[in-house]
Amino acid sequence: MTSTIRTLMMLLISIATAAPSAAQERFPDGTEISLLQWSHFVPTYDEWFDNYTRDWGAANNVSVTVDHVNFTELPTSLAAEIDAGQGHTIIELPSSPASLVQGLRDLSDINSQAQALFGEQRHHCKAVTYLPSVGVYYGFSAGYALNHGNYDIELWAAAGYPQGPENYEDLLAGGRAIFEATGIPVGIGISPEIDSEIANREVIWSFGGSVQDADGKAVFNSPETVAAVKYLAQLQNEAMTAEVFGWTGASNNQALVAGEASFILNPDSAYRSLQRIDRSAAANIGFSPALVGPAGAFGGTHAFISVIPAYVEGSQLQAANKFLLDLAANYSEVTYHSELFNLPCFPDAVPELGSWLDNDPFGSSPANKFAVLKTAIDRAVNFGYPGYSNPAIAQVYAEHIIPKVIAQVALGEATAEEAVAAAGARIAEIFSYWRSLGLVGGAD
Repeated sequence: MTSTIRTLMMLLISIATAAPSAAQERFPDGTEISLLQWSHFVPTYDEWFDNYTRDWGAANNVSVTVDHVNFTELPTSLAAEIDAGQGHTIIELPSSPASLVQGLRDLSDINSQAQALFGEQRHHCKAVTYLPSVGVYYGFSAGYALNHGNYDIELWAAAGYPQGPENYEDLLAGGRAIFEATGIPVGIGISPEIDSEIANREVIWSFGGSVQDADGKAVFNSPETVAAVKYLAQLQNEAMTAEVFGWTGASNNQALVAGEASFILNPDSAYRSLQRIDRSAAANIGFSPALVGPAGAFGGTHAFISVIPAYVEGSQLQAANKFLLDLAANYSEVTYHSELFNLPCFPDAVPELGSWLDNDPFGSSPANKFAVLKTAIDRAVNFGYPGYSNPAIAQVYAEHIIPKVIAQVALGEATAEEAVAAAGARIAEIFSYWRSLGLVGGAD
């Protein structure tokens, strides 16, 4: 399909979904859907989204309600609603709920339709919504947020890195020099929360380690993982403070905005917050793609995963399916109103993205500050890389095994070899359990 035809098709889909004609099918009177999702880090997005759902509901004869909560509440809320057999129609999470697959609707049809309409989906989005061991799409992801470097230009230039760190050797050497000269640390969490978990995995991947291999076999206990843990412990001891052991999901954002971190790994929400407060300070923040390690460069992603519990039926289920596909068709609006925080899983759905990255519509200085994300997108991987996210990966995260290992070594409570070996044994047990249920592939 040529780009011209694709663009025309997307325009027609957008018109049809945003402003339906009188001939468009409407749902029966009394059809209702309810949405539960996280309070967005770009506050104006939630206002736009609530207006969008109101207009969509009016156009489709559907009553739509939206509840926004802190993202940390979503996994337990979903589990509770599945157990109760009632609750919201669509729940959007920033991490994979693969362990709840048996209580979720199979969304294979939606995923198939989306790929037919919008083209190829990025693999890291598929990998957090599809479970190969059972051949089921338990979720649908139209967008994601991408981790990348956010650094203080003046501090790094003074340390000899005018373009910021390019690899993990730079991060250690430059971060240490800045910390010794100014007391301002690197800000990578080593804490039981999602940003720390993703950042820690990025380092492990870049050293050649991982929790699992591509086939779903537990492989955490490896020399490569040991090397990555040693690196992170050294980085904490020489270029960070003990505060990172207790960080929350907002801590790295707050540190960057307050000028209390020289470098963080985060999507663009921290930068956008600073931009609203002090544009000159925001101009002093540079972006870098995922840093390079001995085994390459890997950028972690927060996929936005929509699921429909198994208790949703009838016209409510049909309306939910249409809502998700229509939102994907309008993902240019999503990306724009999230101020480029929400990136598209279906690149063809947002043909404007390249021009927005080259010339930020929200007034960045320089205007092409976001252009580096083109490289960052090429380095994006999913949370369970190099395999698919699955219930075992979800449990390793729920037990926060990885930041605990790094903290033990950084605090001198165990050697890297000891901590990784113990964690590897526990991870192998977790994989063996879920494999016995048929929800993880591969072999022990």
